[in-house]
Amino acid sequence: MRFTSLNSLPALGLLSALALSVPQGAQAQTQYTLTDLGPAGNPFGQATSLNNSGLVAGLDTAPNGTQHAVAWYWGTMTDISQPGLGGPNSGAGGVNKFGQIIGSAETAKNDPNNENFCGYGTGKQCLTFLWDFGVMTPLPTLGGTNSNYGGINNLGEVAGIAETNQRTGCAMGVAANGTGPQVLNFEAVVWGPAPGQIRELSPLPGDTVGMALGINDAGQTVGASGSCANTVVPGFSAAPHAVLWESDGTPHSLPSLGGSDPDTAVLGAGNFGCAINNSGIVAGQATLSDNKTFHPVLWEDGIITDLGVLKGDLVGVATGVNNRGVVVGASVSAPGPAGGNPRAYVWRNGVMTDLNTLVPADSSLYLLTAFAINDSGEIVGFGVTDDGDLHGFLATPCSANMGGCSTGSPSGAETLTKRKVVLSEDARNALLRSGLRGR
Repeated sequence: MRFTSLNSLPALGLLSALALSVPQGAQAQTQYTLTDLGPAGNPFGQATSLNNSGLVAGLDTAPNGTQHAVAWYWGTMTDISQPGLGGPNSGAGGVNKFGQIIGSAETAKNDPNNENFCGYGTGKQCLTFLWDFGVMTPLPTLGGTNSNYGGINNLGEVAGIAETNQRTGCAMGVAANGTGPQVLNFEAVVWGPAPGQIRELSPLPGDTVGMALGINDAGQTVGASGSCANTVVPGFSAAPHAVLWESDGTPHSLPSLGGSDPDTAVLGAGNFGCAINNSGIVAGQATLSDNKTFHPVLWEDGIITDLGVLKGDLVGVATGVNNRGVVVGASVSAPGPAGGNPRAYVWRNGVMTDLNTLVPADSSLYLLTAFAINDSGEIVGFGVTDDGDLHGFLATPCSANMGGCSTGSPSGAETLTKRKVVLSEDARNALLRSGLRGR
């Protein structure tokens, strides 16, 4: 799966089914240099997270078509999937200042319930892992078969989702993200900081399941809760109630934009927190009163702010926020994730800007989704190449000591021209296995 994050991204999957209408020659003053993390000729790669030292975590497609957890540093990619947890597929999500990396990986065991919790469709068990000094360690469940990651803080605490040994009792088929049928209940959890430690986070009163998607250095955790009938695990998450858990596990409901019972048949619809910074500001998405349209939002001190979407778009999600309050995510045109065109954005001081207008016009990628931003303003995500492949990217802010950035296009207003970019078949298949996830 993972993204993730769709660490997912939670809201933005199935763009692999699209022929993307990609603006070219974006004007506006360039503020970032862009690194295509590649590698060249690879059909699918995704950069999901980074720390303040520029260590990037994500996933990449191996020559045999499986997906592997990888890390990039100064543009050099290292496959961290081996020996892994014994299964064919894995993906890396969060990374902290000590270089600890989390993600999800399949094991060699078959899932007796065939839930495909990782989303790869192999029927293998899926577990959250912590990679530390070259060793990948599986994290425990709550007695069930599977788990999945959310985020990691600088204390080594990991937020995520773990199955219990209790059956849901819901008559559920396969979810829109390819997981399921969901046989076992799952709950939001925090692992650590001690090895093997796991702590369950109770859902909101009246809810029965939950998922934790982000955690800050104070131990505050964000995510969502609901019932087995209306909550879908990442990659392409859906849930009725956004939740903030205090460090002692106390849950608080985060307000929506009027939506109270999102339609889980609408891909990505729901309310959830994706990330939380050390000031307690939460980035995520909330559903409007039609229970189908969703927007990127911030929550601060229990107050919700609708960030809106880029001009002409319909839906979006906020996937990351740094300690300066700068937000990144994706804005998607109508009809939404299943058929619209996503654009990576950065939101700063009340203004949302298409990230494609802030990189050189001759860049090798058109940026689809931004998953994370560090305190230096570096942004990671993924974009589409001219050949229709999906690659991870690193966008680095320009500075005076770098001599600034060249726009790569004439200054002043410039009309955007468009051409069609169709995802390659390999990229389409890899994305469907991966989902969109990032934390």
